[in-house]
Amino acid sequence: MSGSVILNWLANTPDFAVPYALAALGLIICERAGVLSLGAEGLMLVGALVGIGAQIALGQPVVSLVLAMLAASVVAVLFAVMVIWLRVNQVIAGLALVFFCQGLTALVGSLAEWTNHATEGIGAMALWPLSLLPGVGRLFEQNAMVWLTLPIFGAVAWFFARTSTGLRLRAVGENPQAADAAGIRVTAWRFAAVLAGSALVGLAGAYISVVSTKLWIAGMTGGRGWIAVGLVIFARWSPWKALVGALLFGCIEALIPQLAAAGVQLPQYFVMMTPYAVTLGVMVWVALGKRSSDDEPGALGQPYVREERR
Repeated sequence: MSGSVILNWLANTPDFAVPYALAALGLIICERAGVLSLGAEGLMLVGALVGIGAQIALGQPVVSLVLAMLAASVVAVLFAVMVIWLRVNQVIAGLALVFFCQGLTALVGSLAEWTNHATEGIGAMALWPLSLLPGVGRLFEQNAMVWLTLPIFGAVAWFFARTSTGLRLRAVGENPQAADAAGIRVTAWRFAAVLAGSALVGLAGAYISVVSTKLWIAGMTGGRGWIAVGLVIFARWSPWKALVGALLFGCIEALIPQLAAAGVQLPQYFVMMTPYAVTLGVMVWVALGKRSSDDEPGALGQPYVREERR
């Protein structure tokens, strides 16, 4: 590949990586509290739909992204009620949420006639003075959400490692019985974690429709939510490792159009399966490797039944 193709590839990688990163971070928040969330694909679709709808109606990207986060949290209330209060199997509830959101967003998007309705999103923001560097300056011309993703990850990592609130949340996911004995309300903390994590997943979907593609197409998330689920396992529930993994998948996805632009002919179905093939490879690698200290939460996927004290 020529130097310009490589430069374009690297410059476009963050745009492809942000949805993976935000969705994975949202899932980490949920699962650190012990709630297995497989509904990322559906919540991303809700965020994408509400985000583009708000953008078409209001033309304010920031407001559109915030509304998308709120919408994903509202839909996640249904999931939280099922798995936390009613103790429905979390795998089944997550899958049901995906199918429900897929049908709902396709229906609303067609009725509202938002399909292929192009809008103005968020433009590039140059990181001065790095953007003035000869040759590589384009790498530092990204939209505001790319730059905002880094402090979001820093804040969440700091929250988990350095705050008493974060330690309480992790305690709920590791040993809810002990957390309850210490006076922590397990149900309330898990509910809050699901809503907060789902808001970030919805933001990931809204990024695709409002910032990246700037339009709505039914099913436009294209399986990114499922890849985010695998990315969490790859990262061993560590935010910074999830960011590294998101950059890896962003590189892979950004490389495909650059190869096409360079004249490399690839079969269409091979291109479509590439991210999922890499996901399978990563999962096998994680299964064969040694587990790190940032391991699976001890009570992940397990409903909590409080024992009555006598």
